[in-house]
Amino acid sequence: MAKIKDTDESFFGVEPRTRFAPLAERMRPKTIYEVVGQQHLIAKGKPLEQMVASGNLHSMVLWGPPGTGKTTLAKAMSETVGAPFFSLSAISSGVKELREVIDDARKANSRSTKRTVLFIDEIHRFSKSQQDALLGAVEVGIVTLIGATTENPSFEVISPLLSRARVYVLESLSEDDLWGLIERAIKEDEELRELQVTFDDEARRAMLALSGGDARKLLSGLELAISLATKENVAHITQEIVESAFGRKASRYDKGGEMHYDIISAFIKSMRNSDPNASIYWLARMIEAGEDPEFIARRMVILASEDIGNADPAALMLATSCWNAIRAVGWPESQLIFSQTAAYLASAPKSNAATTAIGAAMADVQANPNLEVPLHLRNAPTKLMKDLGYGKGYKYAHSEEGAHADQNCLPEGLEDKVYYNPTNYGREKQIRERLELLYPGKYKK
Repeated sequence: MAKIKDTDESFFGVEPRTRFAPLAERMRPKTIYEVVGQQHLIAKGKPLEQMVASGNLHSMVLWGPPGTGKTTLAKAMSETVGAPFFSLSAISSGVKELREVIDDARKANSRSTKRTVLFIDEIHRFSKSQQDALLGAVEVGIVTLIGATTENPSFEVISPLLSRARVYVLESLSEDDLWGLIERAIKEDEELRELQVTFDDEARRAMLALSGGDARKLLSGLELAISLATKENVAHITQEIVESAFGRKASRYDKGGEMHYDIISAFIKSMRNSDPNASIYWLARMIEAGEDPEFIARRMVILASEDIGNADPAALMLATSCWNAIRAVGWPESQLIFSQTAAYLASAPKSNAATTAIGAAMADVQANPNLEVPLHLRNAPTKLMKDLGYGKGYKYAHSEEGAHADQNCLPEGLEDKVYYNPTNYGREKQIRERLELLYPGKYKK
């Protein structure tokens, strides 16, 4: 549990930073204006910037991937407004520790003009009873809560607590943000600025790829890479040194380059070709390279309709469920959901009949965009419309045998068109058999 001390660096409740602290800690911003990334929240006029400018913080939950600056933002906001700051880790703290820190916050409030900030890391790991114990202190204003989580707070934080806090979503740092952190560390850190540090092009790419958008991982890797490369105040960093520092090989996968498109293409085409083994291999390549999970899920939803369609209607439901599930669960567990879904989609019977149907129909619509609706299909809400023949002769399907009426529903000139031509695979075989009975002239056995 963190304590406030008069000799502490601000109200952080930690010992002042020293040259022996890890680089990631030495480079931690002291104010919100030094934070890298998250411009949708901290740029001029954005929510957190406006809050800090007002001098008052409200309770909030910061939700985002590891290394995106949740702890940094919490400390920087508290430092910027001059609020006392306490922190707890949900992993190692129970109700007893929580009550103690709330008591300490009451005392701190009596010595400060600002309400104490209580930062709880990994708040999703707090049990319901722990969150209930926290609720009262937040409700009466003993503390301003800032919770950090990598999990969807809608599922992990109790509703009464969530209703008293705003949720802000943090994004993975861009490559420009990450490289900016490297340049800043080399230029400003007391330990590094005395060195002459250079990077190979491949080393730079490897640094960004292996960090996975995580600033803490990036700076830790940079510090070790420089240590491994330094000779007489000169550090020339190669890809090999970067891989040694991170303890793993750098993939050639580039989310903005050709490999990105090649691998997603291989993934989709493997599922289309009903090869679950190849599908899961290419999926693993994307996961290992840090591909955006929503990008993968979105392509799977498209494939479920484009290449499977009504041959197995459950494919689209499973793919959509996958998309929702990976957004709620996060890494690394989402790889299990992806694997299950990819295996199912790859193994399912295939049909592109719905895809070709809408393509053919769109072509006719674009060639003849204003064909008239047949009179018997038109709505007739007024007497004039009825007198003009609107709705005349319409047959209500449910009044007919088999819930199907023998009537044309296409515009004049397109009566014999067949847009949807089901295959004989999976569920579509049954659909085709029914259509052959209903439309013997169109769908021949």
